[in-house]
Amino acid sequence: MDERQVRDLLAEVQAGNIDIEQALARLRVLPYDDLGNFARLDVHRGLRQGLPETVFCESKTPEQSTAILARLWQHHDRVLGTRVPPEMAAFIQARLPEARYDATSRLLTLERTPRPPLPDDAPYAMVVCGGTSDLPVVEEAAQTLEFLGHRVERAYDVGVAGLHRLLGELDRLLAADVVIAVAGMEGALASVVAGLVSCPVVAVPTSVGYGANFHGLAPLLTMLNSCASGIAVVNIDNGYGAAIFAHFILRRM
Repeated sequence: MDERQVRDLLAEVQAGNIDIEQALARLRVLPYDDLGNFARLDVHRGLRQGLPETVFCESKTPEQSTAILARLWQHHDRVLGTRVPPEMAAFIQARLPEARYDATSRLLTLERTPRPPLPDDAPYAMVVCGGTSDLPVVEEAAQTLEFLGHRVERAYDVGVAGLHRLLGELDRLLAADVVIAVAGMEGALASVVAGLVSCPVVAVPTSVGYGANFHGLAPLLTMLNSCASGIAVVNIDNGYGAAIFAHFILRRM
């Protein structure tokens, strides 16, 4: 239940369409919705934080993910699942045919009410990545922001090994309201971007790289130790976390 649904419920009580006991019955599920011995759904989160609980599907069984998504779908108009393997997505879509799946980002979405188109001058996040190998993480970030109703600009394969590629996107970078910089290998892209722009930069290290990349630890340390100002760093491969951080910035504008 989100703020809009609570307002609608209170309006129904005020208009006399439902009584107080009926309203209380609906509100009783706000703390959480119990799904037996494997999940307790935080259906109050949309009211507290402005967006409902997201389902991290990796390591769950297809049956568990389907049950959680279906129950959240009863409470919310928009539901998001992350890190959904293709075979799990097929299982879920067979049972929830409204679900949409993107194989690159591994995001699965349910939407009853598509968001209206954004104006061309709406605040936007610029999402950039070092190389094509980073696309699963960067698309997780970009598509999560779009799911949350934000304008997103993309610039891919603009890593520091060919700096002129990034400088070719300078106008769009300078006009952005927040930048998400995704990179593996040594992770220098975030520092370069932060040295160019005046907006916040969210840095995402990826596990893309050879042995001394240490599955993303090397770029994580590079980003944490950046000499450029205004960088927030999320966990390795955490495109979703970067998008949520950027969402909190954009929704205040």
